[in-house]
Parts: sequence; structure tokens; C-alpha cells
Amino acid sequence: MVTEYGYDVFFTVTALCVVIGLGAYLFIDQAIVRTTLVAAAILLFIFTLNFFRDPERTVPPGEENVVSPADGTVIKIERVTEERFMKGEALMICVFMSPVNVHVNRHPVSGVIRHFEHIPGEFFAAWEDKASLKNEQTHIGIENERGKVFFKQIAGFIARRIVAPVAVGDTAERGKRFGMIKFGSRVDIYVPVTAEVKVRLNEKTTAGETVVAVLR
Repeated sequence: MVTEYGYDVFFTVTALCVVIGLGAYLFIDQAIVRTTLVAAAILLFIFTLNFFRDPERTVPPGEENVVSPADGTVIKIERVTEERFMKGEALMICVFMSPVNVHVNRHPVSGVIRHFEHIPGEFFAAWEDKASLKNEQTHIGIENERGKVFFKQIAGFIARRIVAPVAVGDTAERGKRFGMIKFGSRVDIYVPVTAEVKVRLNEKTTAGETVVAVLR
């Protein structure tokens, strides 16, 4: 299954691969050149198909559970001050998404979107600390009866487009798709300091399935 958030890129690249492959097969006589071009077109198609894949996920029960918004690796867990939405101290969990991960993002909790903001910025490597402050990003804050959860989609060095078609007042459903970041990136999740963190550094996460924290 290919994500709807990547249809534009996927079908454009697919058409390009078909043109290259057919053109090489029909108009190039040199076997080495023809084979190289066809192989390159096939590899490009496979890479694009793999990047924009969108597998189904099984969301664990329990509205107190905060699920990971992204596939990736936990690179940081720390207590911070978050002023935009949490308005105070919070626990931050950072998940780094490599180009080989699924890049479709999912809501970490259910509730109402109370905050949304797109911030233009730089494109530092997503694992660097300054990426959370200076890179292009979107901020999404969800509130429910248990409190507030805030998260950032952060573009990386390769990622140059964040997709997040949501707005303040929308209803968020835990584990449901809401957007993606294209070609490598990072997601930072902020939960109340009273929450119990359930992941460790370097642990792999699966969007919509891995419980990163439990709201108390």
C-alpha cells in the first residue's frame, strides 16, 4: 500500500522510471548502457515504493497509552521546558526516522487539536540537538481529559517537505494517520512530567503500535 501523502512523488517517479526503462530498451543498442539504465530505473522504483509504503498497524488498547507518532529509533529522553503548548516542564522523547523507515506519521493520542503551527527553518541533520530548534517543523498539540500531548514533525538534512493536513479544532484519533515527513526526519513527543516513559534510548519504535509513555 502506498500512502496518499506520497502519490505526487510516487507516480511522478514511476512514470520517469517507465520512460527511462522503455527508452533504454527501445533506443539504445549498447547492451551495457541499456542494462545499466534499466537496472537504475528498477532500483529507483523499488526505493520509491519502499519509502512511500504504508502498512496497516494494530493500535494497542488503553486511552492512557501514548503511541509513537513515527517509526524509528529513540535518540533522546529528557525533562525539558516546553513553552508553546505545554506551558511548563515536560518529558521529551525524540524518535529519529531514517530513510529506510516508514515515514507516515500517526496521532499519539486521541483528543482535540488545540495547537498547530508550521515553522520555516534550516535543514540540519535530524539527530543534532539544534535540529529541534532551528529546522523546518510543524507543531501539533492535542488535548483530552487526561491532559496535553505535544509533538513536532522536524525536517532533516534530506527531508525537505513536511505533510500535515490538520487544523486547530480537528479531532485526533490515537494511531490514525495524519501526515508524513519525506526522506528522513525526526519527531519529538512531549508528555506531562507525571507520565511514565515506556521506551529506552536506542529502542526501535513502530508508529501507532509502540507505547512510548503512559499518562497518569
